[in-house]
Amino acid sequence: QELLVESGGGLVQPGGSLRLSCTASNKVSIVAMGWYRARPGEQREVVADITGSDGTNYADSVKGRFTVSRDNARNTVYLQMNSLKPEDTAMYWCNAQLADRNHAGLSYNSWGQGTQVTVSS
Repeated sequence: QELLVESGGGLVQPGGSLRLSCTASNKVSIVAMGWYRARPGEQREVVADITGSDGTNYADSVKGRFTVSRDNARNTVYLQMNSLKPEDTAMYWCNAQLADRNHAGLSYNSWGQGTQVTVSS
């Protein structure tokens, strides 16, 4: 009964692609969402985000390769990752500001459970 459920991680060869999904419970709507990652032994860093007005931002390390998008019908935000590199290997999390559909004015901050992305030959 988590508010956010992540999927799409896995093992991929360099140059390959993966699409991560972060789907919210129907009890809430997604206001804004960020994607974060932590490489082994390193601090968590922001990768990309999408704002409440659908603006997007990307870390320099992923610009031109990653794209964040929203599908309101599916209550889902995606992170499309192309041209993957070994240095993209990390645990990835989504984090969202969520609005309660049944109680106006109530909002939440929630993290997905995380998904492992490994880029290796």
